Amino acid sequence: MKRILLLSILCALFGAAPAATKDAPSRAADKGCKWEKIDDKALGLALWVERCDYGFRKINLYAKQNTLMQHYSDGGEDETLIEVFDLKEGETPEAGVKRVFAEHTPDKDLVARCLLKPYDDDPVPPGRKRYTFKPNAALQKELDKKNDPGDIPDPPCGDWGYAPDGIQYFETQPASGARRILFVRVGQDEPLYDENTLRLLPPNP
Repeated sequence: MKRILLLSILCALFGAAPAATKDAPSRAADKGCKWEKIDDKALGLALWVERCDYGFRKINLYAKQNTLMQHYSDGGEDETLIEVFDLKEGETPEAGVKRVFAEHTPDKDLVARCLLKPYDDDPVPPGRKRYTFKPNAALQKELDKKNDPGDIPDPPCGDWGYAPDGIQYFETQPASGARRILFVRVGQDEPLYDENTLRLLPPNP
């Protein structure tokens, strides 16, 4: 009886234990689309994606090796949306982000003059860190002289850096223990995947 009374008092003081986080999309599906879960160990990622049927066009998102791809039924090349990269032995997530950026940026002058910065254009879900690459002060000064203020400039740090006309970033999930990082291409519009549900999976043992 005393134990029941004590538990009742504790619940009243501190509230009930929080419910487990629901594994579900964070927004409603678009018209003509429905959400579907992808949980792919080869990709190294679990997430929710939309499969869309507009009659004249169907859009399918699928995993291919370490990438999430988008396919249009009416033609055109498949688009790469997300890429997953394994960290090297002893490599921190931030060091991995710098390495992947350098490996995919042919202009080594940009590699030397672009700095790793937090990506904070949008709210970041708990447990994640997002990064991009932006010009250092000297490079930014040069670009400001060349760019017309009325135009949208080209990505100043190349295809894997900050995109003035869209959203893309590197994402790490340090608490996951997955030893992987992501490069996420959102683009200009709301993507057909839920960027708030990306969950890195650990490599196969």
